[in-house]
Amino acid sequence: MLFLFLLGLVAGMVVPVQTSINTKLIRYTHSSFYSSAISFSVGALFLFIVNLIIAPGHFTPSFFSDQSFNYTWFVGGLLGVLFLTGNLLLFPRLGASLTVIITIAGQIIMGVMIDTFGWLGAKIEPFTFLKLIGVLLLFIGIIVMNYVKHQPKEEKANKVLPWLAIGFIFGFAPPIQTAINSQLGQQVHSSLFASLISFSVGAIALIIITAFVNRSFKLSTYEPEVGKIKPVYFIGGVLGVVFVTANIVLMPHLGAALTTIVGMLGQMLMGVIIDHFGILGAKKNKINVRKILGIICIFIGIVLLRFF
Repeated sequence: MLFLFLLGLVAGMVVPVQTSINTKLIRYTHSSFYSSAISFSVGALFLFIVNLIIAPGHFTPSFFSDQSFNYTWFVGGLLGVLFLTGNLLLFPRLGASLTVIITIAGQIIMGVMIDTFGWLGAKIEPFTFLKLIGVLLLFIGIIVMNYVKHQPKEEKANKVLPWLAIGFIFGFAPPIQTAINSQLGQQVHSSLFASLISFSVGAIALIIITAFVNRSFKLSTYEPEVGKIKPVYFIGGVLGVVFVTANIVLMPHLGAALTTIVGMLGQMLMGVIIDHFGILGAKKNKINVRKILGIICIFIGIVLLRFF
């Protein structure tokens, strides 16, 4: 069980690194959608090569003839694109802190509901009073970690509430995606092949979106402010593969809520590390007592959700 927790933690930790790398790629594509399309496409290509080496039988006509091509083949990848697009819409309207808090709130609630009611083939986990305390501690920890003392005036606008509701709903996507991808993994008997399908669907969707929104696939190889493009800026998709595949593996063992929450803890820990040391060109933001207290609250919340 400890190994599963560590796997979820490490998988979550790669997400901020992936985000930092994709952010650098945006400087050369001048488009979040185009950068995401490249990231998904690289991930899909990487998974195709890995699957071709490990399980070439998955690419035979007989394998596909035995499959029932239901919603699990398509919805998981589309939900990943939906969440990405949702964050792009929310960020300029709510700011970074509120976007993080409201989408994570949606993820926690949907994860708990999937486990409590056994939706999407998940094992039913009864919701107890101590689990309620655990959820409350998670919210407290997340708010404490993302609290900003002086909010910009734009974030105090009267029209924030509708976007908070929309952000909460967007947060439902990752746990549902994990549950659906896990179902697909069991159907095709391979977590890696399920990840390949999810990434391929996401890549195709993002390429179509880029074609409509940008109407160009021009990629600059040099920008005066940041210099020449580097090969490392294209590995974001490979890091995404680690996160998605780990979630598919963990879902049957930890449940939707705990898989989501452990991953989020990993994301927050790595986010704090990146900020503290200024890794990948990030502006230094030293760790403080408030962030440590937030992490402790989240950890206690995870213990209550897992063992009670």
